[in-house]
Amino acid sequence: MSDLREAVSGYRAEGRSIGLVPTMGALHEGHRSLVERARAENDVVVVSVFLNPTQFNNPDDLRTYPRTADADAALLERCGVDVAFMPTVEEIYPEPDTRTFDLGPVAQVMEGAMRPGHFNGVCQIVSKLLEWVTPTRAYFGEKDYQQIAVIRALVAQQGYDVTIVPCPCVREADGLAKSSRNVRLTPQVRKVAPQIYATLVRSQQFAADHTVEQTHDWVVATLNAWPEMEVEYFSICDGDTLQPVDSWQASDHIVGCITVYCGDVREIDNITYKQ
Repeated sequence: MSDLREAVSGYRAEGRSIGLVPTMGALHEGHRSLVERARAENDVVVVSVFLNPTQFNNPDDLRTYPRTADADAALLERCGVDVAFMPTVEEIYPEPDTRTFDLGPVAQVMEGAMRPGHFNGVCQIVSKLLEWVTPTRAYFGEKDYQQIAVIRALVAQQGYDVTIVPCPCVREADGLAKSSRNVRLTPQVRKVAPQIYATLVRSQQFAADHTVEQTHDWVVATLNAWPEMEVEYFSICDGDTLQPVDSWQASDHIVGCITVYCGDVREIDNITYKQ
């Protein structure tokens, strides 16, 4: 921890801009794209690799989350990262973090409703990283659409002087959003999982002459027709507040956020209907 603080304080003293990329490890091309964006826009790039236990409400999910520390370190070295911060749980939480964050409605829907305590844990670790690194910019993937909204609310509430930079979701050639959890998909389920994004894309055209409710129901029914998949939720909502909308005229910015169980692997994705 002291090494991290010493390094970034030196960079700040030199007036250099710092880009932070927080990750939970098991790095893939999506993470690489965040690092490359940070490298292009900052003098210094700091990447944290930490599987944060406080944001897992399901112990089995934490237990089965991929851990690839050696490969992660090698990837970051190839990317030319200036500081790779790979702490232990004891370093981050020498004692339990009892802080709670009330970030309002944006954190209460979708993932906030389905995974109690998840976003509080996210805010615990992100707040620590922002305070320790004091980056100029911090980079997050748009696959985790709601997480970006929650982190923006955290930054506004706590008054952190940082720009949150959302980065486009990186996908496999067949459209499946890249995720560390994808390695847990069985071969059969992996063949079917790209239907999540394919269905969302088709729903954009479907929405042109159907209501919000009809579009919602069509997406859910289409995906649930695959025996390997079960939709946990699909929310068509305001792209800024994340509150559900009941008509396409309700907002100028409308997105659809979805979570689907593919076998026992939980996949999330999203699509834009109005920008």
